[in-house]
Amino acid sequence: MPYVNVFHMSKKPGGARETRSNHIKAWLIENLKSFGVAILLVLIIRSSVVEAFKIPSGSMVPTLLVGDHIFVNKFAYGWKIPFSDFFSEKPAFIGPTTMPKRGEIIVFKFPKDTSYYYIKRVVGIPGDHIRIRDKMVYINDKPYEREPANRPEIIQDLEGRQYDKTSLDLYNEINPDTKAKHFILLDRNNYITENFAEITVPPNQLFVMGDNRDFSNDSRFWGFVPFNNVRGRAMVIWLSMWLDFSESQYYFHPSRIGTVIR
Repeated sequence: MPYVNVFHMSKKPGGARETRSNHIKAWLIENLKSFGVAILLVLIIRSSVVEAFKIPSGSMVPTLLVGDHIFVNKFAYGWKIPFSDFFSEKPAFIGPTTMPKRGEIIVFKFPKDTSYYYIKRVVGIPGDHIRIRDKMVYINDKPYEREPANRPEIIQDLEGRQYDKTSLDLYNEINPDTKAKHFILLDRNNYITENFAEITVPPNQLFVMGDNRDFSNDSRFWGFVPFNNVRGRAMVIWLSMWLDFSESQYYFHPSRIGTVIR
């Protein structure tokens, strides 16, 4: 009777299973590494390069509508060390930084509660003397010029029950530095924000306002924005859609996709 190596034969199936198990483990480890690197790159980009935000309120109407999804340039004012603002209230930068300019739209941490992000337009920079008289903004004793905007369709297309469209006025406000124009919206029946006593913007601080001047909670009510709170400059709208189940409201504006924010 021929000799049969029973022990050797019995190990073959187990060895095959062990080999398959090792292959699976190696495949899992390799893919987890790739996934981890991808997640790390996304977090680095989100922390220091570009980040997506959604507009939750109408304070920047008509420039930005409720439901606009935007990309924000996070290195517009300096190259920030990734994750530095996760561990400290003061982000660390590589190299010099620059202050936002008048007229730029910025995203920042709300000074009164840094767990919230706000978006507003820069009106005053350090050293500026600012006052408001009859809803006209004055910078260093010069009016922030504006002219009527003949765009009645913008007012008619506004969505929201808070507006009395018969009392709204649309203007082109003119940037005193670049002469660029942007829309602002005023409500003739709202007098709360009509006047504002003169103030001086401190160093490393900004005075910001919403383009929807009479429906904006901004520097007129809670003060200045520290530069360290600024997260970046608004760049472009990549989606415009709003769904509110409680109010049974649904908005979708495909024509706004790709709009450069000015």
